Amino acid sequence: MTESPRIAVIGVGNEFRRDDGVGPAVVARLRERAADRPLPPGAALASSDGDPGRLIGLWEGTELAVVVDAAHAHPGHPGRVHRVDLDRRAARHTGAASTHGLGLGEAVELARALGRMPGHLIVYAVEGADRSLGTGLTEAVAAAVDPLAERVEADIARHRDAAARGADPEP
Repeated sequence: MTESPRIAVIGVGNEFRRDDGVGPAVVARLRERAADRPLPPGAALASSDGDPGRLIGLWEGTELAVVVDAAHAHPGHPGRVHRVDLDRRAARHTGAASTHGLGLGEAVELARALGRMPGHLIVYAVEGADRSLGTGLTEAVAAAVDPLAERVEADIARHRDAAARGADPEP
């Protein structure tokens, strides 16, 4: 029997800055859902402030890392979700505007340079509306949490199934 690939789901953000907390909110929802539908062995859920060193530490050695973060877009559509697929062969700075000064783009570039990229990296960027101090997501961003948790579960299942077949997972 083949050992299950290591999988990391990382919610990036600050739950005390309103919509910037969408990453941790998705991770919290996945934890709740795992009571009824457990994640595969070797899957870890984590939250991060977005520091590049900490992100690299969380995804290093994984076959699949899924990162959920808040993003800015102009004009913005709060709650709209963007998906970017990267693997260690094609990793490059995406130019995405994270809500953190140094963050995901820099972590990807640094990890690539150091040879510490996960086998496959999926980034979900959720457009936010409010980054002011306070807790709770705006209505549009909160409405994206459940569907996004389902998409992450589907990504994990697709990766697990491909690994069991000995194939590369489809993006």
